[in-house]
This record gives sequence, structure tokens and C-alpha cells, in this order.
Amino acid sequence: MKKAIGIIEFKSIPKAIEATDEMLKAGNVELLMSSPLCPGKYVTIVTGDVGAVRTSIKSGEEIGGIHCLESHVIPNIHPAVLPAMLGVDDPGELKALGIVETINAISSILVGDICVKASNIRLIEVRIARGLGGKAFVLLTGEVSSVKTAIKAAETEMREYGVITSYSVISSPHKDLSKVIF
Repeated sequence: MKKAIGIIEFKSIPKAIEATDEMLKAGNVELLMSSPLCPGKYVTIVTGDVGAVRTSIKSGEEIGGIHCLESHVIPNIHPAVLPAMLGVDDPGELKALGIVETINAISSILVGDICVKASNIRLIEVRIARGLGGKAFVLLTGEVSSVKTAIKAAETEMREYGVITSYSVISSPHKDLSKVIF
């Protein structure tokens, strides 16, 4: 498992693609995602060793310039976050369901990482802003108290940035709910 991820959101698709190319050339990183978001944004996510990811992100920021909206490197990302981002895990049985909505892709990844490190929960999905008007969300499950603890930790740590728009905990989700949200 890789040790870090780096993410950049851009407001120019041509500059984003140019920056992504340079990011891949600048550091020994693996490209996880490079895709348009709505409305008119573009996101690039890379993974690798911390130093390589930092070098790659710095290169993307330099090329992106004023078109770079936000960037972040998450060192020592929890191993559960990447599968949740890629949607490769089976959601399995839902216990309590936690839903956290954020203002952008970067904040959803940070929230997912905080939640899974703070409490004994299982990340179901970190949905990154596609088809969501630029917003993103995190789905998690576990015992009610664990889900509440995880969300409280994310809310506390991210409060100063104002990136969490809302959250909810459903203590006993109906079995049919999982058919429509995953």
C-alpha cells in the first residue's frame, strides 16, 4: 500500500491536463484519478511515497498557477481510504450509517481519513464530486457510537475550514437503502 496521496483541484481543464502530465513526470507516483468534475473543475489524484507525492503536487501547483484552486498531500493515509474512493469494496451489511457531505473532493478524502483513524468504523465510499455540483460525501458504517465518534472527530478537526456542509447518522438503516445509495 502506498503511503500518501496528493490531490489538486483545478478550474481550467487544459491547464489541469498539462499539470497532470508534469506531475507524473516530476515524481515517481501512480495516477489514481484525473477527471473533470462539475461545474468546470478538474481533479487529479496521485499516490506514492510521501516525498514523491509532495514533489508531484508542487509541480502541479507550479504548472497550474492561478488555475489551481486547492491542493493537499495526505501522508500516511489509512489503507481503507483508497478502496472507498475507487468504489471497489462491497458495502456488506450496514449497521449504523453515517453520511458526511463536504464542499469539495479534497475535504471528502480528508474527512474519510479522519473518520477511519478516529473510530472503529468501515468506510463504504468516498464519493468525489462527480455529478454533485462540486460537492462530495463520505459513507461509513459501524456501531452507532463508533459512527458518531468518527463524525465528531471529522467535524472537530475540519471545523476551522468550514468544509463540512452537513452530516447525518441513521442508527438502523432499512435494508433497501443500500440498493439505491451504492
